[in-house]
Amino acid sequence: MTSSKPIVVENPWERLRAFTDARIGLGRAGVSLPTGKLLEFQLAHAQAQDAVHCPLNVEALAQQLQEAFALEHEPLRLHSQVEDRAMYLQRPDFGRKLNDESRERLEAVASQSRVDLAVVVVDGLSALAVQQNSQPFLKALYQQFEQDSAEWQLAPLTIIEQGRVAIGDEIGALLNADAVLVMIGERPGLSSPDSLGLYMTWAPEPGLKDDRRNCISNVRPAGLQMDEAARRLFLLLKEARQKKLSGVKLKDRSEDNVLEGDSAAPGSTQNFLVAD
Repeated sequence: MTSSKPIVVENPWERLRAFTDARIGLGRAGVSLPTGKLLEFQLAHAQAQDAVHCPLNVEALAQQLQEAFALEHEPLRLHSQVEDRAMYLQRPDFGRKLNDESRERLEAVASQSRVDLAVVVVDGLSALAVQQNSQPFLKALYQQFEQDSAEWQLAPLTIIEQGRVAIGDEIGALLNADAVLVMIGERPGLSSPDSLGLYMTWAPEPGLKDDRRNCISNVRPAGLQMDEAARRLFLLLKEARQKKLSGVKLKDRSEDNVLEGDSAAPGSTQNFLVAD
């Protein structure tokens, strides 16, 4: 009598799953996915939909940021020209501009003197990402500022509802900021409903194209860690302030070891270069 084949066969791809959230090595039951993997997919799909449609708890976030950083005033709560979530998804152009009331509020608090940076927190396509990751990322970024020998003047912190990335250009211009950082909830994937995106623009003004921005993506506990994201952004900010540019001409090579030039001492390296 011949022995029967085992019902469950080990999947060698399963070991790779420890290194990625991607759906690899799922196995199969007959011609279908195993029930557990199918249920995981359906849950991830539902979480992605929730991330897009659930509103940002602006009051809770503003209070959290004020207490965490001992702000004298609560962050400014502003709103785009979008009236509801359906309009937000259908009219991206309305999400790139402040409504009249928010613009007037910003003009009333704007400093007459220049500031180095305006930080803008935007709900985007994942309020979950903003709700969970804004405070820990800003904590890491502010530590970078404190450790730097140069002084950094920051504009009042703002929180935007129903906003897109480009709304930061208008806000940065109104606040007389040399640079603007937009922290925004990214379009959720099926394994990353909580991904925060960082967009830095030098000399913000309405109407800029995306080639003027630098982006750091996938900032979340299961992705790019807060300390590393803050380090990379801070390097970008320092070079942007020195070179007075951002976007495609400002290259993030924070993982490279590049000699500073012929005058550099043997073995000396830098982690950042700017394209000519």
